Amino acid sequence: MSTARLIWSYPIAVRLLLVNQFGVNTAFYLLIPYLATHLGGDLGMSASAVGIVLGVRTLSQQGLFLVGGTASDRIGPRTVIITGCGLRAVGFGIFALGASLPLLLAGSVLSGLAGALFNPAVRAYIAVEAGERKAEAFSLFNMFATAGSLAGPLIGSALLLVDFRVAALVAAGIFVVLTLAQAAVLPHRPVEPSGSSVLADWRLVFTDRRFVGFAAAVAGLFALETQLYLVLPIHAERFTGTSSTVASLFLVSTVATLLLQLRITRVARARLRREQSIAVGLAVMGLGFLATSVAAAIIPAGRPHDLGEGVLRLVPVLITVLALAIGVMLAQPFAYEIVGELAGERLAGTYFGVYYLAAGVAGAGANALIGAAIDVWGDRWAWVPALVCALIGLGSAAAVLGVSRQHVEKGLPVQSE
Repeated sequence: MSTARLIWSYPIAVRLLLVNQFGVNTAFYLLIPYLATHLGGDLGMSASAVGIVLGVRTLSQQGLFLVGGTASDRIGPRTVIITGCGLRAVGFGIFALGASLPLLLAGSVLSGLAGALFNPAVRAYIAVEAGERKAEAFSLFNMFATAGSLAGPLIGSALLLVDFRVAALVAAGIFVVLTLAQAAVLPHRPVEPSGSSVLADWRLVFTDRRFVGFAAAVAGLFALETQLYLVLPIHAERFTGTSSTVASLFLVSTVATLLLQLRITRVARARLRREQSIAVGLAVMGLGFLATSVAAAIIPAGRPHDLGEGVLRLVPVLITVLALAIGVMLAQPFAYEIVGELAGERLAGTYFGVYYLAAGVAGAGANALIGAAIDVWGDRWAWVPALVCALIGLGSAAAVLGVSRQHVEKGLPVQSE
């Protein structure tokens, strides 16, 4: 089945949410990568103030995923998705028009809260609506998200030639359109009364040993994903002597995802159990970092003598990026599928909220650990941070297999045939 036919084979809710994710990522990456420059340059804010504005946005989103997921279960994912997109439009509008620190902080809180609302709700909605084809639906979801991640910076860089405020208003306008489209088209799904308190629901999720064990085991996926923004750009600049090569990392990751995601999911579905696919993906991600680690041990920092040498110096990092992308493609759709099945329909939002909360903690913890390794070892031991990443990937792969084996030994279902 072609990609287009596969998309049209899903209910209208899934198709709309795929387009929605393309729009969400397009608008986000159209604005956020350039926000710090606007705050520090155009508005003349101090570095600490810029850091506070950006940090509040991240904290508002990462810290409230559980709230967003619970809201999805209590009042319905449709309402939460629409509300989230509407709040993001207001938050981005404030970034376009606001100049004072209190106003910009309000924009950060609103845009972060928006992400905390619609991220778990969208995945919970897809997990229910996609039926038995969750992994394929989440593969398409990843492709649309990746395409938006590519389109956003390109559009943003063009609009910045006019003015940052124009770019911010366009980003806000995209969210307005998404809000209206979902209000008009996204089907309403009735929500059954819970019959239990919010705290009881949270207790149920946090005491679900299968889910907690799985979420902890797969945490390496998020820890390594974030290295596309930390370890790998640092090494790309170190090997080539220029930051301009960093863009090639995102290009390789994006193109690989768009070309291979659906094929990899189909092959993995046919040949591997879901837990095996996740473990293989994590191992591939970890092993990929060995290329960068070895290169960092033998390639001295500095600018190459010519273009050919510069390309050769960059190859190990590109190998790591490609392995990272392939690993995510192998692991992520099946991880979402398992979370959706463990959750069931009633608490899908809460489960995804906790899952994303764990992802945020794992990503922040990994960045703190690896950032400290970079500061401590510097150029002399530059290969250590990438080696730490390799160990995280391999350790997480082993943990996934271990959790899967425990479930089999206890007679718990690990895969629906």
